[in-house]
Amino acid sequence: MERLLDVLRERLGLTGTKEGCGEGECGACAVLLDGRLVNSCLVPALEVSGREVVTIEGLASSGVAAAFQRGGAAQCGICTPGMVVAATDALRHNPAAGEEELRERLAGNLCRCTGYRAIVEAAAAAARQETAP
Repeated sequence: MERLLDVLRERLGLTGTKEGCGEGECGACAVLLDGRLVNSCLVPALEVSGREVVTIEGLASSGVAAAFQRGGAAQCGICTPGMVVAATDALRHNPAAGEEELRERLAGNLCRCTGYRAIVEAAAAAARQETAP
């Protein structure tokens, strides 16, 4: 009955996914499970057998991660992996998402350092880059 979060971090050495609250409230542990955004602290590891799990390590070279880096959208780094995963999910649903929609889609991820402005601006920059001709 291990959590997916623990298996990723402790057994597989994928430490990019962070534990924040351990209760599914902060989004720091967000991953994509079969293309769907989930909090890995709430997912029993047994439920992912044979399914696709994408962590921040799988998105590290993505345009979203690059936009976060360029835009200074990371402070302490605890929420950043989950924010990048959530922003990636948001842009997969709507590649042309504006700031209002991005704020709504990122609302499940908490950050105590940035005030969200840089995060939303980075996600919006990634959206512009993805939709640019």
